[in-house]
Amino acid sequence: GTVDFVAEHLRWYDQRLRDIDTGIDDEPPVRIFVMGENVWRSESEWPLARTVYTKHYIGNATAANSLHGDGVLTAERPAAPGRDRYDYDPERPVPTLGGPIMHREYSGPHDRRPVERRDDVLVYTSRPLERDLEVTGPVKMTLYASSSARDTDFAATLVDVYPDGRAIHICEGIRRARTRDSIETHTLVEPGRVCDYTIDMWETSNVFKAGHRIRVDVTSSNFPRFDRNPNTGNTPGMDAELQVAEQTVYHGGEY
Repeated sequence: GTVDFVAEHLRWYDQRLRDIDTGIDDEPPVRIFVMGENVWRSESEWPLARTVYTKHYIGNATAANSLHGDGVLTAERPAAPGRDRYDYDPERPVPTLGGPIMHREYSGPHDRRPVERRDDVLVYTSRPLERDLEVTGPVKMTLYASSSARDTDFAATLVDVYPDGRAIHICEGIRRARTRDSIETHTLVEPGRVCDYTIDMWETSNVFKAGHRIRVDVTSSNFPRFDRNPNTGNTPGMDAELQVAEQTVYHGGEY
């Protein structure tokens, strides 16, 4: 059912500011909406104490570029090393399609297949699930990558793939290379050097239903939700120069 958020806000403020006992302090402190099951659920803490943090790994046989590639997402760590390459051109950024933003045209559970057809989007997809899988809590990606640029961006999106092919946006994140170690102290990267990037994809609560597949998209832009990185290494916003960055993502083996 729906929730009257205005009424919930009033209950909270009445309890805090007017000393009216609304009963809100007697209820569990967390309420989440579990997508897939499409139900509201109360919890006693966040993240959930019963969370089983699970790693998945990306890989390929030849190349993961676009929906037409063979990128895979597995629970087993690939033994064989591999890599994927693409060019990020800030003159032609990957457009925002879905996500927790206010702009009605871009926001919400959009089908990402229009952007997944691009060669500058790496697409890694699991096998169909044999049983329902709930993913509730924080999501992050550790990405091993190198770039021809001194500064660039890497973005990741978690996607729920339906049996009919729809690829529905679940959650996402982005990391600027110069802030890979610290938001306060910016450090440019050495071109060609492999670095690890922790991409915080925020939180979600979604049940990937049996027969669905889990997908992760990797790219270097999500515009206009996030500003384009010009790939120059110059102070962001201080010049109009743009460069194409040659990106390489590594997986398997030591990665």
